[in-house]
Amino acid sequence: MSDNPSLVLRGIHDLVFEQRPIPDIHPDEVLVAIQKTGICGSDVHYLVEGRIGEYVVKKPMVLGHESAGTIVAVGANVHNLRIGDRVAIEPGATCNICTLCKSGQYQLCPDIVFAATPPYDGTLSRFYRAPAHLAYRLPDSVSLEEGALMEPLSVGVHSVAKLGNFRATQSIVVFGCGPIGLLCMAVAKALGATRIIAVDIVPERLHFARGYAATDTFLPPPKEEEESNLSQSRKNALKMKQDLGIDDHGSRAVDLVIDASGSEVSIQTAFYLVKSGGCIVQVGMGKQNVALDIVLLITKEVTYRGAFRYGPGDYPMAIALVSQGNVDLRSIVTHRYLFEEAHAAFEATRIGKSKDGKGVIKAIISGPGVPL
Repeated sequence: MSDNPSLVLRGIHDLVFEQRPIPDIHPDEVLVAIQKTGICGSDVHYLVEGRIGEYVVKKPMVLGHESAGTIVAVGANVHNLRIGDRVAIEPGATCNICTLCKSGQYQLCPDIVFAATPPYDGTLSRFYRAPAHLAYRLPDSVSLEEGALMEPLSVGVHSVAKLGNFRATQSIVVFGCGPIGLLCMAVAKALGATRIIAVDIVPERLHFARGYAATDTFLPPPKEEEESNLSQSRKNALKMKQDLGIDDHGSRAVDLVIDASGSEVSIQTAFYLVKSGGCIVQVGMGKQNVALDIVLLITKEVTYRGAFRYGPGDYPMAIALVSQGNVDLRSIVTHRYLFEEAHAAFEATRIGKSKDGKGVIKAIISGPGVPL
């Protein structure tokens, strides 16, 4: 193939197919023929809003960052990978020399080049170049579709295993049953969680979570007229404790809360719910400013951590969990699209269901010329 068809975002709700040059690779890079790409909520957010916080789409940008494919060229200095290797791509190249990179927090590198984050192009093309050390060879037992989903699974690994320091026999509550929330549950299950409580406002998603990894589910009651968010949060936490037998201390207490929703009420509820000395990890991104009960943060000595993508060791752990059969990625893929059907894939993800009414958990787009 001598062409490089790409899915390009030119502006809000302006998504087109374009021919792009085939990238030239440097000596330490590989060229990957992209075969499978998952649609992330951030891709949809750029399509609908044109920005995420400080990241603003100012020029045409190729979308996509959850990808896997086959290596078609290797740089002169690459000796650990070969043409034909199937790889999952970690889509953030860092400088490797700043203090953060050297301290093992390369995800916070100020000079990171992250796929489909303005101004950098993403992976929804026939070809994508990547540093060789960010292309992870997939075991024979792992499909390319699963390889594409190593990206969101690595977010779950980073949030639960690394930042949440989750251990066997502990309990976890996850707010938000989208792909990231579900994969956080899957990681907790793989690590030996005794209890996994899923929370969402959509009953169908709770039903899916129960069949996937959750041991318990909770559907928050509707907000009462003129009720404040903090009041609703207290009410929700109390009802969860009563309905699910959650204690403030001991074996029935909640060790870790993951908020994958970004909802202010969910974040507030987490502080009322987590045990003293427990941990809350913020994965979901909602409105920029939320009100918190700072007294709870202090008197319960809660650890409240932000989670930004993934860092050293997260991709290898994600691949190991899947290859050893400890995490199921196939079940969360509800929709598959050809490359030329990308517009339909994004629309279904945006509204949460396809034209046939089936709810979307995760949609996968095949690469140009690649079958479903």
